[in-house]
Amino acid sequence: MSNPELALLMLGSFVFIVLLGFPIAFTLMAMAVGFGYYAYYIAGQTFFDNRVFYLLSQNTYSVMNNDVLTAVPLFLFMGYVIERANILDRLFNSLQIAFRAVPASMAVAALVTCALFATATGIVGAVVTLMGLLAFPAMLQAGYDEKLSAGVICAGGTLGILIPPSVMLIVYGATSAVSVVQLYAAALIPGFLLAGLYVLYVIARAMLNPKLAPKLPRSQSTMPFLRVVWMLATAFFPLAFLILSVLGSILFGLATPSEAAAVGALGALSLAAAYRALTWLRLKEAVFLTARTSAMVCWLFVGSWTFSSIFSYLGGEGIIKDMVLAMDLNTVGFLLLAQAIIFVLGWPLEWSEIIIIFVPIFLPLLSHFGVDPLFFGILVALNLQTSFLTPPMAMSAYYLKGIAPPHVQLWTIFKGCFPFLMMVLLSMVLIYVFPQLVHWLPEKLYGN
Repeated sequence: MSNPELALLMLGSFVFIVLLGFPIAFTLMAMAVGFGYYAYYIAGQTFFDNRVFYLLSQNTYSVMNNDVLTAVPLFLFMGYVIERANILDRLFNSLQIAFRAVPASMAVAALVTCALFATATGIVGAVVTLMGLLAFPAMLQAGYDEKLSAGVICAGGTLGILIPPSVMLIVYGATSAVSVVQLYAAALIPGFLLAGLYVLYVIARAMLNPKLAPKLPRSQSTMPFLRVVWMLATAFFPLAFLILSVLGSILFGLATPSEAAAVGALGALSLAAAYRALTWLRLKEAVFLTARTSAMVCWLFVGSWTFSSIFSYLGGEGIIKDMVLAMDLNTVGFLLLAQAIIFVLGWPLEWSEIIIIFVPIFLPLLSHFGVDPLFFGILVALNLQTSFLTPPMAMSAYYLKGIAPPHVQLWTIFKGCFPFLMMVLLSMVLIYVFPQLVHWLPEKLYGN
């Protein structure tokens, strides 16, 4: 049954209901079952004989049986254990002293801590909240500019979406049938490029206007070298070794993402035990949060796959494809259009809904425009950084405002995010101009 108008009504109704605040996963399933029942209805059949119920049950089974998605709860568990092991304060303190000779050393240390911790957790809200409690007050107390400090925390906390082992890349791989291993390899250079742009911007601002980021007190800047080395050896290197071990085993083919995630979860437990932070309460919290987040991702997949099946059956994908092709765009024009739509969707929606629901609409068009799904996925991951930094729905800013001192205004945090938003857009331009930033490492490791 082809009814494109009904398909567009289905999509529009979904967006409207989500904006009203209804749960996205169950809204997807309700819309899919409602419109699917009409699409599959045959006169005279009993209520539960409609094929939409079979489609829903089969999609549920397929999601729960998906080997790629097995890595999601394991990486989440690894992140939640590390988050609750009180590693962050050790890490930040050791890095800010190690970078004591660098302009804006506390801000640089906060960015590096955010990048490393975001890599370990991949949970934006957790990184922004924890760094907002630890580093943000410390920077303000040291005389740092409010806007610069807020921008550092908000921007640094979103890096876990892009830098492997990113849960978002696993979800994109499952959605687009692209190898997660190759996605991880492709994301490394763009991820560290973006983090490097953040650091360079902060250092440049501090050099041009030292009042924005005063130097560390003399008591910290004159700490003995061996003590600094010891602090790094006990705080930075264990976590860095765990992350590099997990990534290295994936990239060099020693383990699948699921196997590496399992070893990473075990390593996180061992690290927490070594820091004497592995208590029954913290372990129970980590398991609960892992189960809750994993269930959210899985039910989103069930709802989105059922929704997209009905949407396609009604002819929705066809009419969108025809509309895009009628614009007579070239490859660059198509990429700009797709990224602009994803940028706007990032205001009201989370990254998971965008990846699972809306990105599949563009995937059938990639072959027509000669766009590599691997390249497209990295552009989307970069683009989704903006959804956390762009008002009015900049979630990183709201996370930080929730735990910031009362005198820090939300608009101040927004203004602090704007320069880092420009860094994200600059990195996207660099990826457009130099696509080998994405392709070089996967080609070197795995060939064409």
